[in-house]
Amino acid sequence: MRSKILMYLFIFALLFCIFIYVNDKRILDSKQEKIEQLEDKLSEVELNQDQLSVATSEDYFNLEDNEDAITYFQNNGVETEGLITRIEDAIISQNSASNDNPLVPHAGMEGSMRINKIKVLNHKWIIADFTDGSYWGEVFLTYTIQEDGTPVFNTEKSFLYPKY
Repeated sequence: MRSKILMYLFIFALLFCIFIYVNDKRILDSKQEKIEQLEDKLSEVELNQDQLSVATSEDYFNLEDNEDAITYFQNNGVETEGLITRIEDAIISQNSASNDNPLVPHAGMEGSMRINKIKVLNHKWIIADFTDGSYWGEVFLTYTIQEDGTPVFNTEKSFLYPKY
């Protein structure tokens, strides 16, 4: 009788060990698969980050990264902190609901011409996108900063594209 109990105990212990092994193997395989998926995602994100940094470094015409333009402003006593925002705000503030933006040399045909997007290229030049809702174009501006920090703009060239 004692040998039967020991045999049953041995079989039970063996089955329990097999159960634990199979269950742990399944959990381990699941975790390993999750690790591989996360490693793939990490590789993809790192690749995208590398591509983004290359694209960013290729953006040569950008006031923020142009040391010569920043030095120009500093030598002339212009505060460069928040300068791009001040310039953009000065341009956008000239948009109005009923009148065309005075920096756009084209009259709105189906609404008021408003400047939408602005790119400050360096310490002298700006390019901006404008539209009246149907017609659109780009305008090339030059600017200077007065002693009080106020930007003054001049429209140099613009392109108006036909309605499609």
